Amino acid sequence: MITETSLIANLTLFMLAIFIGFEVITKVPAMLHTPLMSGANAISGISVVGALLGANVAYQGGDTLVSGILAFVAIVLAMINVVGGFTVTNRMLNMIAGRNKRT
Repeated sequence: MITETSLIANLTLFMLAIFIGFEVITKVPAMLHTPLMSGANAISGISVVGALLGANVAYQGGDTLVSGILAFVAIVLAMINVVGGFTVTNRMLNMIAGRNKRT
């Protein structure tokens, strides 16, 4: 059961994470975007594994309606992030490789 105090603490932590994440991302120069995108892909891969574990717990516990739906949504969103991140990273690396071939 979630108490009012823990809910306020969790919401405060969530809002601080959003603020700090926004501040950090806006300060990143363009040259560091590709290495950071690769790191974000790795983190999204960890999110996929966590969502799969969450789906397994939901399946084993019998509470498949809410937990299963949330795990499925988490898997879909994390996979979209992973595939999109690798696509963008690949395009950026191909653009850099194309410049090096011309010189």
